Amino acid sequence: MPTYDFVCLNCQQRFDLFLTYSEYGSKTVTCTNCGSDNVRRRMTKVRVAKSEESRIENMMDPSALEGMEDDPKAMGQMMRKMGKEMGEDLPPEFDDVVDRLEAGQSPEEIESAHPDLGAGAEGGDDDL
Repeated sequence: MPTYDFVCLNCQQRFDLFLTYSEYGSKTVTCTNCGSDNVRRRMTKVRVAKSEESRIENMMDPSALEGMEDDPKAMGQMMRKMGKEMGEDLPPEFDDVVDRLEAGQSPEEIESAHPDLGAGAEGGDDDL
């Protein structure tokens, strides 16, 4: 059964309700908090699945990369965007590096604090 989200217009309480497709629109919905039938359905966010190709296209804006090596904050913001676009769980170290970049730390400072981050990565110690 689908879950529908509602808000009570009397007490402003939000609540979920399981309804079958045949019940939706025909069954009277009442607030689980105050019992009022003065409720409105809430529209929730919709998640759209993107193909890997679409995610990569969104990340590869060449103009966004200009001057990035001299601006750790912009680099951190770009990395955070890339992490979100990938739609995968990333290790906690990723968030730590991005947080440090957004705080203005240089990649060199971060690498000295985490010397093992680039270990085993293709391209040697230059990868962060």
